[in-house]
Amino acid sequence: MCGITAYRGPTAAASRARNALERLEYRGYDSAGIAARRPDGSMMHARTLSGVAALAVVVGEEPADATTAAIGHTRWATHGEVSEANAHPLEDCGGRLYVVHNGIIDNADALRARLVGAGHRFATGVDSEVIVHLVEQAQRPGVGLGDALADAVTHLSGSWAVVVLDARSGALAATAHGSPLISAEAGGGTFFASDVGAIAPEVDEFRVLEDDDVVEVDAAGPRWHRSGGSCRPRGLWPVPRTALLSSTGRHRDHMGNEIDEQPLIARRVLEALSPGIADGRLWRGLGLPSLDGIDRVAVLGCGTSLHAGRAVAGVFGRLGGMPTRTLVASEVAHEVWEPRTLVIAISQSGETADVLRALEALPPRHGTVLALTNNTSSTLARRSDAVIDCLAGPEVGVAATKTFVAQVLTGVCVALSGLAAADRGDSACVDADLRALAATPDALAAALDTWRGPCAQLAADHARASGFLFLGRGAGLVYAAEGALKLKELSYRWAEAQPAGELKHGPLALVTTGTPVFVVDNGDPRLDVDIAEVTARGGRVIRIGERVLNVGGVALHLPRTGPSWGPLESVIPLQMFARELALRLHRDVDKPRNLAKSVTVS
Repeated sequence: MCGITAYRGPTAAASRARNALERLEYRGYDSAGIAARRPDGSMMHARTLSGVAALAVVVGEEPADATTAAIGHTRWATHGEVSEANAHPLEDCGGRLYVVHNGIIDNADALRARLVGAGHRFATGVDSEVIVHLVEQAQRPGVGLGDALADAVTHLSGSWAVVVLDARSGALAATAHGSPLISAEAGGGTFFASDVGAIAPEVDEFRVLEDDDVVEVDAAGPRWHRSGGSCRPRGLWPVPRTALLSSTGRHRDHMGNEIDEQPLIARRVLEALSPGIADGRLWRGLGLPSLDGIDRVAVLGCGTSLHAGRAVAGVFGRLGGMPTRTLVASEVAHEVWEPRTLVIAISQSGETADVLRALEALPPRHGTVLALTNNTSSTLARRSDAVIDCLAGPEVGVAATKTFVAQVLTGVCVALSGLAAADRGDSACVDADLRALAATPDALAAALDTWRGPCAQLAADHARASGFLFLGRGAGLVYAAEGALKLKELSYRWAEAQPAGELKHGPLALVTTGTPVFVVDNGDPRLDVDIAEVTARGGRVIRIGERVLNVGGVALHLPRTGPSWGPLESVIPLQMFARELALRLHRDVDKPRNLAKSVTVS
């Protein structure tokens, strides 16, 4: 989940690496560091626990032409405590080699013992340090940096994206295995980064390192090879236009602006995809087989992406009458897979390790894999039979908001198009869903306007609550689960989502006087009974998703009836409340503790 970046070029290497690192900080903010080589061979090496911004003080002291090669890192700790000593870049025994690493080295303890026995001195408790010592050991006279790195990783077990900087020559070498890394060239220099968004302002196109590719960059430029020989550079990918569309607005935090952006995101998705729904063009354009040849749909995901997948599965199930199941990606190792299955794998980054591992476990001839991702050049996209971009643009806040809405709407458009292409589903219900889909941007905007004030007041009222209960039925349950997840991520308070019908089977014991209970109302009349049970025990019910009309001076509550994917706009007040409560509790809503944006380790 760490973010790594590097640059070798004629000027301002440290500044370019630091700027790229700033756009990668969402991948980990336990520590940050940079190492840069000056033309005289001396090194700038700075590490901090105060975030990437703190590196600007060091880098800003340098003239533009003072550094010609640099590597940077922002850390999400796995092995070793959060400390400046454990921050990357890490160096070898002699201060010649510096390394940054994203991933986990499974056999680090055994390698460390062997290297210590060979005389190497370790300065940290992190697994990554074995890499720099292995490269140091392999770099003998006549062995270039790229070959030394290629030799070093043959001893590793686990996952890695690695960039090494040689202070003596100024060369860089990079490789990857099971962890994302890209390369790009511009202005006479070469970049490396974990994510194209880090370098999107600097480049127009990039290359993706496949497993075990090695790229070495020195005065002669970049050279690609693999163990045992050279290889041609990988094909070029254009930088997606959405990579440059960062959220701006009235809030100081990114999350607030990203919540506000959701009606715009919905319009973007629908403008791009809805013209291909009714005639099935969207489905066929993805190269997917007809639903007549598919018996069932399985959705793979983690966290928020899994919740989005559950909403999408509702279209296939409720509208198309197809058997569906949603699977936690980290728990599918022992699933029994059936033939003629459409697997929809959902990951914002396209690099979620548990999703990729789940795909590796699929048996031959299981069916078709459709990737739904915000990164169409990602590992997930490249390993799938078809891919669709959810068009959310960069999301900086670690807790997903606009990407959830984009994933739901993108998946819904694809599902409706598939049903249309196969002429499945009741026509009146399909028409109703299409009308609801077209109205979604306005529904999201109305939810923002309606709930802005009430959410702030609710946060003030419940700032001392120790726990929260979220309830839903049918299509509303997905949004109750997402609301509970957002509250946990941002406020660090306990929150539990339950089917409302399960209250009497245990969860009602949690309710006492003043317990806040959010109810996502999808129009199921049985919710009135569930709400009465909560109210009778003193719980405070916050009902979301209903319509309130004034009839003769009396407030008349009408439960909303929604489309097959449920009341998507109900997620807006749930996100807003979680953010408002977290701000009131003085939490950093963009960087919740212990979390990072792209979960590239499992």
